[in-house]
Amino acid sequence: MKIRVIWEGKTKDAHLRSLAADYEKRVARFVDIKIEQTRPLRPAGSHAPETLSAAEKRLLEKLRDCTKVLLDERGVERTSEEFAEWLGERALHGAREVAFIVGGADGFSDALRKEADLLLALSRMTLTHEWARVLLLEQIYRGFTILRGYPYPR
Repeated sequence: MKIRVIWEGKTKDAHLRSLAADYEKRVARFVDIKIEQTRPLRPAGSHAPETLSAAEKRLLEKLRDCTKVLLDERGVERTSEEFAEWLGERALHGAREVAFIVGGADGFSDALRKEADLLLALSRMTLTHEWARVLLLEQIYRGFTILRGYPYPR
């Protein structure tokens, strides 16, 4: 199984960039991981949430054969153990690639949400997109350590 993490723009904070790079290396011990930065998926101030933007259409085409997970405040919340179990199930059921998409300030269109295999909320609290990126990578790493029985999660 491969993991792909896609987020809008660059992480500006050097400390968060460093943390993200550290967790990317940690995850790479368990699975192939690729992080991609993209331009905004929705035009600024877009008022057509029921239709896909051109960028969202391109993204869906690129991720056609992937399990698509959108980080969304309306998504389901899971404990780290539940998330690990979900990752393990994807691997057992032969998922070739799981793509996690972190949106920008304007979020995702309703049309893109409908195309997702899972809407996942990291927290009920509001997080900056830069913090959400790091937290997602940490939870992916934690999930694999739980699956392997490593002591990290304690």
